[in-house]
Amino acid sequence: MPSSALPPAPAPPSALPPARPAADVHRVAVVAVPPVTAFDLAIPDIVFGSAEVDGRPAYRVRICTVEPGPVASTSSLQVVVPHGLDAIATADTVLVTGSASRTDADERILAALRAAAARGARMASICTGAFVLAQAGLLDGHSATTYWVQAGALEHRFPQVRVLPQALFVDDGPVLTSAGLTAGIDLCLHMVRTDHGAAVANAVARLAAVSAVRDGGQGQVLPTPVAAPDGSSLAATRAWALTRLAEPLTLAGLAAHAGVSVRTLNRRFQAETGTTPLQWLLTQRLEQARELLESTALPVDRVAARTGFVTPDSLRRHLLQRVGMTPRAYRAHFTRPTARANG
Repeated sequence: MPSSALPPAPAPPSALPPARPAADVHRVAVVAVPPVTAFDLAIPDIVFGSAEVDGRPAYRVRICTVEPGPVASTSSLQVVVPHGLDAIATADTVLVTGSASRTDADERILAALRAAAARGARMASICTGAFVLAQAGLLDGHSATTYWVQAGALEHRFPQVRVLPQALFVDDGPVLTSAGLTAGIDLCLHMVRTDHGAAVANAVARLAAVSAVRDGGQGQVLPTPVAAPDGSSLAATRAWALTRLAEPLTLAGLAAHAGVSVRTLNRRFQAETGTTPLQWLLTQRLEQARELLESTALPVDRVAARTGFVTPDSLRRHLLQRVGMTPRAYRAHFTRPTARANG
């Protein structure tokens, strides 16, 4: 295969839910199971709380626990939770954040989680919150992940769960799980992207000053340090490539810009991003194509040309493999009244 050829896209995630009208605010219940991880608890409030559709909040976030008030945390921070478990009963998404409770979560929390899952709420966890979902039986028969240090314990204690220890996050139908810390941001952005499209998710990522898109299958742990021994990195080359996605970028061209060999490019790229240069390019091209489909009325062939797919068939194939939708169906699902007539 020529070095400029696009690699195969990963398997599609589960089917996207029906589009929501902007006025229908999605209710998110964030469940604090003491002792809580304070950083994890803040992530969904920041990500979902920053999402807007047509200038209006897209989500309403409520942080809840069994007894509202101060709850124990895994750090020296004092955490005060304002809502009780009744927030779970009306939530569209229920998200359990990191907790040191591996096997002894309060049965009232477990019962509320089971009831939410039974009525069809989207269930999710960040970091060791997966242990709580597992205690409720909600991960039985599903693939899941957690913080890599605890992945072995999750697999040992809950053998009915297919643990994927290296994944950043796993979307397995009605239940989603993530690794720890920044992987929780990736998971929340993935849910925003699923609900409202790439443009809304990317706007949130820009506000939070984080990477707009990292695939769930990307590894949690990088095999080598991010920077080379001389302190250099490929960040400048990635930034350069992002402004040239319409061009036929090759491994040789990327290596030349970075001033390294193709072999060194591949090694450093994998170390810094957890993926290969061509897979990274594919992800960035798809992300840009999704934004153009959502926010403009450009014909699909022009969207394909602008994003380096060259032909509409190529864009169609890769978008179908990645999100399970054709460009036409994707545009119909996510286009807003403010979409521009041209771009």
